[in-house]
Amino acid sequence: MRLHAFDFRAMAASHELLLGCDDPARARHAAAAAIADVERIEAKYSRFRHTSLVSAINRAAGGAPVAIDAETAALLRYADACHTASRGRFDITSGVLRRAWDFKRAPPRVPALREIDALLLLVDWRAVAWDGRTIRLPRAGMEIDLGGIGKEYAADRVATIALEAGIAHGLVNLAGDVRVWGGRPEGGPWHVGIRHPRAEGATIGGIAVGDGAVATSGDYERAFDVDGRRYCHILDATTGWPVDGWQSMSVAAPLCVVAGSGATVGMLLGDDAPAWLAAEGLDWLGVDAGGRLRGPAARA
Repeated sequence: MRLHAFDFRAMAASHELLLGCDDPARARHAAAAAIADVERIEAKYSRFRHTSLVSAINRAAGGAPVAIDAETAALLRYADACHTASRGRFDITSGVLRRAWDFKRAPPRVPALREIDALLLLVDWRAVAWDGRTIRLPRAGMEIDLGGIGKEYAADRVATIALEAGIAHGLVNLAGDVRVWGGRPEGGPWHVGIRHPRAEGATIGGIAVGDGAVATSGDYERAFDVDGRRYCHILDATTGWPVDGWQSMSVAAPLCVVAGSGATVGMLLGDDAPAWLAAEGLDWLGVDAGGRLRGPAARA
């Protein structure tokens, strides 16, 4: 069985789709449908799109409720579960903290404590009024940002669409968030390499998976160093400050949205991450602050 490769761009990144199929036309049709759905999800949920649902919700902050559909309600329910699991550290209203943290600024700048404290007044998922039909942000200036689960949800949708099109084997890599199904066409699992958090272009390990997903969260993609300390884009919503306990966390799970949120929550929980991941039954590979490999996948 031949693997058909499709490269595409969406969500400001490059992605890869591999489909195992003997019929090239079927593979092309499935790829087109899957890529179109990734683009649909971006258009609907990107905070960068003025016409997106997320932008409409954010513009209405402090005002009237905004209508939502069943798909959006399901994502909000999952975000709520992540908020609970992380003890409030994972909060989709915490995107406002980027107003203080600019990881592209040169030279880098650590914000003042008063800036963080002022923005934390707008970080409060528990104050958001929502149900299966509407959502309302109670304070002007509040925002939601589904970036922590949106790309991973899109990867799961790609797998669903491909399977419905009769593609029994495949892999989608959405900028490092990987969802696979059916194993490799020639047999055996897919092997997902894990990026080394301190060596550009190198891997530090890997996880084998036949059906499921692997996602990684780390302190390296958007970060800066000041006075010997690394400040990364993964922000604890309860403090407004970056995490510093792990260099990276990779998680394997049946769904990419679970793997992605598991990796992020693991980074946020710090020393408590191993116990939480074990309780959730998630396979994981972490690189601790000292650069040591940890987790069940590190021993595999």
